[in-house]
Amino acid sequence: MAGMILTNTAEVEAACERLARSEFVTVDTEFLRETTFWPKLCVIQLADDEGAVAIDALAPGMDLKPVFDLMANESVLKVFHAGRQDIEIMWHLAKMIPHPVFDSQVAAMVLGYGESVSYDQLVQRITGVQLDKSSRFTDWSRRPLTDAQVSYALADVTHLRDVYRRLAEDLEKRGRAGWLVDEMAVLTSAETYRQAPEDAWKRVKARLRKPKEIGVLMDIAAWRETEAQTRNVPRSRILKDEILAEIAMRGPTTAEALGSLRGLPNGFERSKAGGDIIVAVKQGLARDPSTLPRVERDRPPPPSASATVELLRVLLKMVAEKEGVAPKILATTEDLEKIATDDNADVPALHGWRRELFGEKALGLKRGELALGVRKGRVSTVEVKT
Repeated sequence: MAGMILTNTAEVEAACERLARSEFVTVDTEFLRETTFWPKLCVIQLADDEGAVAIDALAPGMDLKPVFDLMANESVLKVFHAGRQDIEIMWHLAKMIPHPVFDSQVAAMVLGYGESVSYDQLVQRITGVQLDKSSRFTDWSRRPLTDAQVSYALADVTHLRDVYRRLAEDLEKRGRAGWLVDEMAVLTSAETYRQAPEDAWKRVKARLRKPKEIGVLMDIAAWRETEAQTRNVPRSRILKDEILAEIAMRGPTTAEALGSLRGLPNGFERSKAGGDIIVAVKQGLARDPSTLPRVERDRPPPPSASATVELLRVLLKMVAEKEGVAPKILATTEDLEKIATDDNADVPALHGWRRELFGEKALGLKRGELALGVRKGRVSTVEVKT
């Protein structure tokens, strides 16, 4: 099956029927979302050992059900690179999550290729191929697609076959295949992609702490989320985060009070949206404070712990270099701060393979059972005899 662009459902059905007999299928999508809330799917690319296809998702009468059925086929491994947005698209369009999956970006982090390594960097390091990136920022919704666009799209799945094989082989050889389990579980969880209006306030970038402010933010953020989803426009097109925060702090319950806020368009307070905001503010103010979630202040570690955090940071870098794994996948800065003040902190670094690799050493360093030293120009751990 040579590389091609499929423009009708019958062709897609035939391709997916054949791909369903493969052990694995590499997957990528091309989409637009700059001016919409939901990504606009334009092209889907699929490949296995026998060839690759690009599917024109915008072709008249196109039914993508065969693709979604393939994605749900438990006997076929779906291979993505940084697949979260691709999977989000499928969740939105078909309310399904591809499974099982393998994400080459996560696998690369586990194998020490760096943090959030890009696809073209990974392809070059593993295959030696320098990808042509000239079509990366083209308008994928325009038709007809050019030959250059189709070639670019297909390259995103054809080289991924070789990348997957190398990474899978290295994971098995180094006994790290199981390290991906937790990350793939998050990637294939519906909770990762649900965007419920009642949870929208958690994504708003605002430093609010008073219960009254949180209550108002919950209702106005839910209103904005519903509007953005219904109208299929970015949240910022409805109201920017900083304006939501200002409304939450000021709590305007009249058109006059709303109109006095900075950042709102002239006359907004007299619009339907302005009226909706006032209603949402009143609902937020009427919430029972005892039912509101507590938002903890972001407190830096106490001065006594800051030196410990720095030591843990050095230990993390040392372990990551020694084991050939990206530091980010072992522990975050927040993890280190929590470990510095709590031996039983509920962080990934103190669970599973991460604990074995780094967490136990971190606790040993805290307890004075390990020390850090320099041998032949490299940082190493030294057991402390007590």
